This record gives sequence, C-alpha cells and structure tokens, in this order.
Amino acid sequence: MPRRVLQGKVLGSKGKRKDKTVTVLVERKFRHPLYQKTVTRSKKYHAHDESNSLSDGQLVKIIECRPLSKTKKWEIYIE
Repeated sequence: MPRRVLQGKVLGSKGKRKDKTVTVLVERKFRHPLYQKTVTRSKKYHAHDESNSLSDGQLVKIIECRPLSKTKKWEIYIE
C-alpha cells in the first residue's frame, strides 16, 4: 500500500524536549453533502525533521513512516 503524502504549514519547530520534531498544520477543504457549502477542516501532525532546519511558517510535505515515538508517525518528505 502506498504511503500517504500531505502538505501543510509548519507551526512549531522549537521546544525543550522536541528536538528533531516539528508540528505541521494540514488543512483540507470539502463540499458539505447536504448544504453544498465549502467546509475547512484542519489537523496537526508531529513530523520528524532530521536536520532541524525548518522554521515556522514554511510549507512542507510530510509522508507516513513507521512509528518513531508515541505521537510521531510522519516525516518530512524531501523530493
């Protein structure tokens, strides 16, 4: 099965115990089935950043990977 790739914006890249971890906000838009209005949903993911080079506000792609910690199951996708 192919691994999912999502695109989002880096929210948090700094923290005391969050070395090599960034928080990525992924927004998706869809049409409501009944009211036909465009609805925006967002979700935060913790992603692994090996080089610690990302800063807040950058657009990045993340890809599914094996569980690296309790909450970290995504890594930064470099093409």
